[in-house]
Amino acid sequence: MLALGGGLWSANAADVSKPAASPPNIVLILADDLGYSDVSCFGGEVPTPAIDSLARDGAKFTSFYTSSTCTPSRYALLTGTYPNRSRDQLLAPLDYLDRRDDARGLRAGVPTVADRLRAAGYATSLVGKWHVGFGQPEFRPRQHGFERFFGYSAGAIDYFTSRYGKFPDLWRNDALEDVPGYAPDVLTMEAAGQIERFARESRPFFLYLAQVAPHFGKPWNALEQKAYNAMQPKPETLARFESIRDPVRRHYAAIVADLDAAVGRVLRAIREAGLENDTLVVFLSDNGGVPHLGATNRPFAGQKGTLFEGGIRVPCLMRWPGHILPGAVVDTPAHFVDWMPTLLQLAGAGAPPVPADGIPLFPLQEFTARPARALFWDEVAAERDGGGELQAMRHGDWKYLRLKSGEERLFNLKDDPAEQHNLSAMEPGRLASLRTEFAVWRQSIYGPVAPVH
Repeated sequence: MLALGGGLWSANAADVSKPAASPPNIVLILADDLGYSDVSCFGGEVPTPAIDSLARDGAKFTSFYTSSTCTPSRYALLTGTYPNRSRDQLLAPLDYLDRRDDARGLRAGVPTVADRLRAAGYATSLVGKWHVGFGQPEFRPRQHGFERFFGYSAGAIDYFTSRYGKFPDLWRNDALEDVPGYAPDVLTMEAAGQIERFARESRPFFLYLAQVAPHFGKPWNALEQKAYNAMQPKPETLARFESIRDPVRRHYAAIVADLDAAVGRVLRAIREAGLENDTLVVFLSDNGGVPHLGATNRPFAGQKGTLFEGGIRVPCLMRWPGHILPGAVVDTPAHFVDWMPTLLQLAGAGAPPVPADGIPLFPLQEFTARPARALFWDEVAAERDGGGELQAMRHGDWKYLRLKSGEERLFNLKDDPAEQHNLSAMEPGRLASLRTEFAVWRQSIYGPVAPVH
């Protein structure tokens, strides 16, 4: 469903997107562990004026889906396929300290959106968190279509040292670098500088800015000789949120505020470079937030690492002046696997490679008019969360969920977005139908003998 200014758009109404005379620049900003309602235009109490401006001046997607954790979501974004298709089954976050994960990652020969955009003449750059492989040279960003890389290979860093605990992890291309400063600001200044340089070149550009905020930091405890998790806001920003009584929420809110300021700096760089009308800007989160670290996923149940809506439905905004009408609200379900076909289409870079799991989001009017499609999840809970398989699918308003225990649940998301009413006993036929549809999808990927992860 598509709405604009509170009114529904009919199939005959003017489209919310129109073709471009030339390929747009693309700036895709990915927040890390941002809760669904941690942006004020999605109902959050922390002011996020820069992020909100994208909703005001562009489109707001209210049913945008991803994987439940970092690594699989990034794999889907980059490849246009579910992470189940990855050779190494990247269905849970890679652990920088687990030597077994040194041999796992985004393999050579797997086409990425950066590969294809670069082949189509785009300048391509990753600034920020990679987290789809770090142990082998073939896993690195510059082996997957990014001409430039400035950022981190692991899943978290110390915000003040840009290290994973005591281990250096700030890279410029293929060499370690030591850059002082607060990590979100360091990344933002690099991104802004690159936008200025791109403006002087004749090529369109794809800038993938994968911010570390508001994910917890990873400082080093010298006494205990180990890394630990900590929320790490700037002290001056934290002082602005003294009215929030819960100290965990207060720290988290301050980091969200710094994230918003970082987004504002990038938008200003685009404007100052004279590229505002020629640039598609996308903002979204890699997965749901973590409440015990301060995040909120209202009105949804669940959190990062679960397949309840709070773990996999994320805020998404996009702006492209002259091509996306301001104030559009899109409720049609979309998924990270849709980014590759969407960006390739806009760039005139051809169809995505086969197999492909996503569909183009543009033109938005056509996307919202499509028949309902099924979206699938088949992931693995981390050992610290009890391990085991997590499985789900959404088809239209209906969602099938299979928990680690084997319990099945059925929800009507239109009537019950918070997933409070399990309808499996009341709708046994629908439950069986969705269960079968999920099994057919799984067999299409793994074959007759599907693995137990």
